[in-house]
Amino acid sequence: MFFSMLGYAFVQRALISGIFIALSCAALGCFLVLRRFSMIGDGLAHTGFAAVALALVIGASPLAVAIPFVMLMSLGILRLGGKTTLYGETAIGLVSSLAMAAGILLASLGGGFSVDLYSYLFGSILAIKESELILSIVLSTVVILIIKIFYRYLFSITYDEEFAKVSGIRTGLVEKILILLTALTVVLGMRVVGTLLVSSLIIFPAVTALQLSKGFRATILIAMACGVISVSAGIIASFHLDLPTGATIVVVNFLLFVAAFIYGRMRN
Repeated sequence: MFFSMLGYAFVQRALISGIFIALSCAALGCFLVLRRFSMIGDGLAHTGFAAVALALVIGASPLAVAIPFVMLMSLGILRLGGKTTLYGETAIGLVSSLAMAAGILLASLGGGFSVDLYSYLFGSILAIKESELILSIVLSTVVILIIKIFYRYLFSITYDEEFAKVSGIRTGLVEKILILLTALTVVLGMRVVGTLLVSSLIIFPAVTALQLSKGFRATILIAMACGVISVSAGIIASFHLDLPTGATIVVVNFLLFVAAFIYGRMRN
């Protein structure tokens, strides 16, 4: 039954793109969760929704508009939280609510919620195009490679930012790299599970892996494995049970977390 579904081209595209996006989301999630910055995914996803609505109103490619727009807004959130009296979560909340309102207004100006806009709001990985598949593979690979290149610096600011500063690491630049990579990954993840659920791809694999490992490298690898399992199992289950794919992926992620949490408690 599993191999028969692989005969469909749209299932192949969904699995391949989903796996690559899950890998980049899970890897970034480990840094974001430990820095208590995991909700940035929600803020950027809502910004992405506004960007997609704008793209559909002006007749442009949603991803072509959303990627640079969300990356620019991610720097704005970082600056708003660091250069003002606002805390990071407050800055995220302000930008998130404003972007969602802007997206709804743009949608109404464009004649209401279209099928394309709904696909980004709730996810439609089974409808992913070949061009989007290639883009997902390329950009996810770039994200993972940059994480590997800057791993030592990302690790330093995650565990002890003050010590990293004293050691001569340009923590501001490294943090910008982390946020920009997150923005890029969030936009890609919107196609998998949608604006409303994309932060789950970042948070769940990371917190699941933290229940199973104390070493940081091992945590990242376990998180990436959890991301791949949840996306693959979610796509397979949704295909056979006729369920919404994005929501199914999130439920599988939750079940993996529950299993890891129980195992961690029993082990301790």
